Amino acid sequence: MMQNPKEEIDLLTFPSAWNHLSFPSAPPEFLKIALFVKKWPHRSRAGGLERHALTLHLALAKRGHELHIFTTSSPNSSFPRYPFSNLFFHLSKPTSAGYLNQALVWKQFQTQNSTERPFDVIHTESVGLMHTRAKHLRNLAVSWHGIAYETIHSDIIQELLRTPEEQQAHLLTERATKVVEEVRFFPRYSHHVATSDHAGDVLKRIYMIPEERVHIILNGVDEDIFRPDFSQGNDFKQNLGISKSRSLILGMAGRLVKDKGHPLIFEALKQILMENDKFRESVIVLVAGDGPWGARYRDLGANILVLGPLEQAQLAKFYNAIDIFVNPTVRAQGLDHTLLEAMLTGKPIMATRLASITGSVIAGPEMGYTFSPSVDSLKAALYQVWNDGREVLEKKGKAARKRGLQLFTATKMAAAYERLFLCISKQVYCKYQNPTN
Repeated sequence: MMQNPKEEIDLLTFPSAWNHLSFPSAPPEFLKIALFVKKWPHRSRAGGLERHALTLHLALAKRGHELHIFTTSSPNSSFPRYPFSNLFFHLSKPTSAGYLNQALVWKQFQTQNSTERPFDVIHTESVGLMHTRAKHLRNLAVSWHGIAYETIHSDIIQELLRTPEEQQAHLLTERATKVVEEVRFFPRYSHHVATSDHAGDVLKRIYMIPEERVHIILNGVDEDIFRPDFSQGNDFKQNLGISKSRSLILGMAGRLVKDKGHPLIFEALKQILMENDKFRESVIVLVAGDGPWGARYRDLGANILVLGPLEQAQLAKFYNAIDIFVNPTVRAQGLDHTLLEAMLTGKPIMATRLASITGSVIAGPEMGYTFSPSVDSLKAALYQVWNDGREVLEKKGKAARKRGLQLFTATKMAAAYERLFLCISKQVYCKYQNPTN
């Protein structure tokens, strides 16, 4: 992956994830950074994009950079406060569709940019700042958390899983048109951050964006929150009344909706619980999150405990209580934070065999399991986990945590983004030499 350790490389053409590189623990200088994000996360009801924005930019503020966040106000709740004097929020009322009002946020941005110190770099989470405005900014980077080309894979899976009673969606033609639209307007953004290795490859090959403008920085999660804690896990199990006779605890977390694969794993669990008494007597499934499939899981009986949405501190306890984390998503885009959280907590993971997951997260069987998005394949993987048992799972969990600490911490992600922003701001920071031990 790296060339000769002493050889200087140009970061702008580095082909792999910047998370593999080592950057200084403190920045060489402090930047003034603008962020455009459609919505700032509120408590446990945040999607992956919002959680990424929160984790990354709080970490950058903690590292001393001046952050100006342009986002929408929430009419139903108070806006969170943070203990940073270098973190500023510029709120505006969302459009009727829930997006940033582009004319208004652009005016807010220009006001801040025309002060004594203009912005060194501008960051937009997806199309928080539309390409019609972004095309004027050379010092801008956009982070993509899902692109239309990846979504075609999701549409194919959904069509294959469709029951005869369900109406055909006819999404593929529309999606192909969306890919063409994206290929046309994506180049208007100066720099692109792909959150998975696969997305980076697609941006270069399919979207034809020059390699020096595409940078792979994998998502990261807070390693101070998500870490192994045996006593936390035990307390969590006791509070739920889980008997020690249960030899295996599976866990799922996130939005309990169709595109996260819940119809798939619901059917797989339903069949196994009906056909295998020993599995039913020894396995418990904990489900954290909310959505329409929560009520359906309860119909499967006492083996399934639906916990509702959990705050981060409770979610960390949840991960510590389970033996393996299962993510049945059929959504091919982005890089799911729950997988990374489970890994940092020292748990093996089991997930759908999608390019972003196998390319960046589950690099081999030593840290988890993958399955094709079909009931039969998922059942086979669940049975393999059950047969392997806790001893094997604990070993895989240690390997998963090791990889998580190498690549998926908030610290690694923030340091990589910081260096990219420094590089965009000043060419001198685009040169990298691997630190000598």
